Amino acid sequence: MTPAWPVTELHAALGALVAGMTVEWVPEIDSTNTELMRRARAGDAAPVLLVAERQTAGRGRLGRPWQSASDAGPGTLDESLTFSLGLPLAPADWSGLSLAVGASVADSLDPEGAQIRLKWPNDLWTAQDRKLGGILIETAMPHGGEAQRFVVIGIGLNIGPRPAEGLNTAPAWLREFRADATAPQALAAIAAPLVRDVLRFAAQGFAPFTQAFAARDALHGRELSLSDGTIGACEGVGAGGELLVRTSAGLQSITSSEVSVRPKAGEVRG
Repeated sequence: MTPAWPVTELHAALGALVAGMTVEWVPEIDSTNTELMRRARAGDAAPVLLVAERQTAGRGRLGRPWQSASDAGPGTLDESLTFSLGLPLAPADWSGLSLAVGASVADSLDPEGAQIRLKWPNDLWTAQDRKLGGILIETAMPHGGEAQRFVVIGIGLNIGPRPAEGLNTAPAWLREFRADATAPQALAAIAAPLVRDVLRFAAQGFAPFTQAFAARDALHGRELSLSDGTIGACEGVGAGGELLVRTSAGLQSITSSEVSVRPKAGEVRG
């Protein structure tokens, strides 16, 4: 049975942006990010978009698992979207890439800016502080000492309802505000703008995305708790995508994605 994914259309659209880019669909895989990192480490740095209908060992930031679909298995197109974009890339500065990716995805799915917020450094939230999706960015240095790294940008997005058990943040899903959404439709909306924006980031850095991120910043102006126990007020992000937090010790710039950042307990937007 032919999958209901726009593989041919995406192959043409993405190939026009990046020479030689391919689009692959698989019904099930351990993790699209893991697969592309395996390929890169084995010397395969060809540009590719890999989409899986179901992941069995999806990963998020800090090694957390990302469950992509229900236990119903392949064929659950209304449950979730999981894909990874792999590209050779050589930006002058990698800082802020996850924020630029988040802004690109949010603008594609919510062009009016009414529904999707961005939580530093790599989550898509709704205005009610519920998690719609996540971004995982990894890089590998292909064999041969090329100047370019191979970047793998993984995106997981909830399309339909999912249980909240075991999640640190209550889930949201795309069909709450796009009632007819499916994973193939969401991928068709996201993919080409994402590739264009990643190429723009490589050429110009985070600067072209600062306003787009600021307009959707879920943390700006809120009191935050950091994983080291520090509490402070968020003053947005800096020119390189660093999180700016005003604490009792002064303004701190948080650059490490290993730092967990959350709105202070009890402060939830309605």
